[in-house]
This record gives sequence, structure tokens and C-alpha cells, in this order.
Amino acid sequence: MYSTHCKEELGCTGGMRLTSTGPQTIQRAEGESVTLGCVYTPGPSDSGVLDIEWSVVSPDTTQKDQLIMSYTGGKKYVHTNKAVAQGLDFTAADPSMGDASISIALLSLSHSRTYQCKVKKSPGVDMRKLSLVVMAKPSVPKCWVEGGETVGRAVSLHCKSAEGSTPFKYTWTRDRGAAVPPTAVQNSVTGELVISNHSQRCAGIYLCKVTNAVGAEHCKISLRADKPPNKAGVIVGTVVGSLLLIILLLLVICLLIFKLGDRPRYEKEVSNEIREDAPAPESRPVSRGTSRGAIRHPGVTYSQVGEPELSCLEGSTDTPSTKSCKRTPVQYDSTYGYAV
Repeated sequence: MYSTHCKEELGCTGGMRLTSTGPQTIQRAEGESVTLGCVYTPGPSDSGVLDIEWSVVSPDTTQKDQLIMSYTGGKKYVHTNKAVAQGLDFTAADPSMGDASISIALLSLSHSRTYQCKVKKSPGVDMRKLSLVVMAKPSVPKCWVEGGETVGRAVSLHCKSAEGSTPFKYTWTRDRGAAVPPTAVQNSVTGELVISNHSQRCAGIYLCKVTNAVGAEHCKISLRADKPPNKAGVIVGTVVGSLLLIILLLLVICLLIFKLGDRPRYEKEVSNEIREDAPAPESRPVSRGTSRGAIRHPGVTYSQVGEPELSCLEGSTDTPSTKSCKRTPVQYDSTYGYAV
């Protein structure tokens, strides 16, 4: 509060005084309304024309403040653009009755400014500054689990709000008044809740509440407590699977060996069949006289090729007609096909 008073040695008395109380920094949520108080009391010697001014203080001290609204001579004036002036008005029907407060409806982030109320009635004058901070409420946060939900392991719950004015504060609780595990550690800034040793007692529904100076939202998540896998079963399954794989590989190897070993024998049988079916070699053409003369031997009777040979026993005293003779099959030379 800033007041201007006349000093007694100059023959002056106390002048205009602003008597509004309350915080000089006001926080409101976006979309809400606010009242900026400016109640005043004129001094006994203040007899001039009442002049009320509301302005936005420039953050740059070298620049002029922006006048947005005033009251003088019994009339109200708006000195700013429509976007800023929308929803802006004096709270009292007659500001000259000691209340120069204003209200702003439907706040937006652009209304975050430092405002100054100045009341002047000559010779008295006084002024008051108020800081208005418009904030966005937290958006509905997202809850999720990291690290799995297996009993005996560490698990962490996370909560995150994507929109809203910071700083946020996160708080984890359990549904129906259940207590958060005493060993759990939660971070109010990051929204993380860490359970180092998960158990059945930790299972249940958890609620995360995110707040800032102007609002709050929450989300919930259900935490399970899954039993850990049977290590013995896993080991047995791994061993059995490995053995089956080895057996399968051995069977494949044996099959390949059998196939490769059977192939030469099959080729040999095929070659033998080809030799048996091959035609006999052709005999050399020779003349009858030459062949017979060349191969005759004493004591052997020869006949025409293709006829049975007539064989008689030598030394018999009988005539040829009475000789004891018999016909023997003709034999051939296996190499050249000659009859012998």
C-alpha cells in the first residue's frame, strides 16, 4: 500500500487511503473469475473531483503503464481493446461510494499481469498493486506400470499429467483407504512410486492425484501380483527340448549316411544288368574250307555248324555203317564263336 500524506509542519492533514486487505498475489484457474479489491477512504481535506484509474503495470520500467479502465466525473471508461476488456467491470454500481474494485470474468492466461488501482481526490491520492497469476489446471494424468508385476521383483507405478501449469505435485494412495506399502518410495515431483520387493499384499488398486495451485486431477491403476515362473519346470523343459533336438539331428545324419552308402551298390547292380543284357560279340566271317582245314584234328569227326556232331569210337573193326556212333551237341568257342 502506498499513501501520500501532507506533513503537519506544512499545515496538512491525512489524505486518501486504500484500505483493502488480502494477498497482493492472486492465483486463479483458467476459465474462472476474480475480483481485484480496491476499497478507499478519502481524507477530510480531500474535496476535489474523484478520479479512479486501473492500469496494467509494464514490466519494463522505461515504458508507460497501460490504462485499461477509469471512473471520473461520475462516468466509467474502458481504455483497452475488447479482448482484454471482455468481462472487465467495476464491482460496485457506484464506484464513488468508496469501492473501486473490479472483476474479471472468464480468465485466460493472457490476464496474468500486475494491476494497479489509483484513487485520486485532490489533494489526496493513493494506489495499490496486485499481481494476478492465471494458471491452467492439470490435465487428467496417465497411469502405467513398469518392470512387470511378478512377485519378488521390483515394480514401479508412474503418473504423468501432460497439460497444465507447473509445478505439479503427485501423490499416490490406495483405494478404499488401504495403506501404501511402507517400503514403497514415491517421488512427488516425477510421480513415480517404486516397490522394491513386490508381494501379494501390494496388489490392489492405486490412485494417483496430481495437483497445482489451482486444481487437481487423478487416475487409477490396478496392480497384479503374478506368481514367478517355476524354475525347475523351465530347466526340465529346456533339457528335454535339447535332447529332442539332438536326437532329431542324429536321425537326420543317419539317414544321410544310409542314403550315401546305398548309392554305390545301386550303381553296381545297374551296371551288371547292362552287361547281362548286352548282345554277344559278332563272329568273324571265315571260309568253310579254310576253317575246317585249319582246325581238324585226327580222331575227331566234324559236322556242319548248327548240326549235332556225330562221334564214333575208333579201333572198332566194324564197318562204318556198323560203327557205334553217337551225336554230341556242338560246342562254341566263347571268345570268337567258333564251333569246336
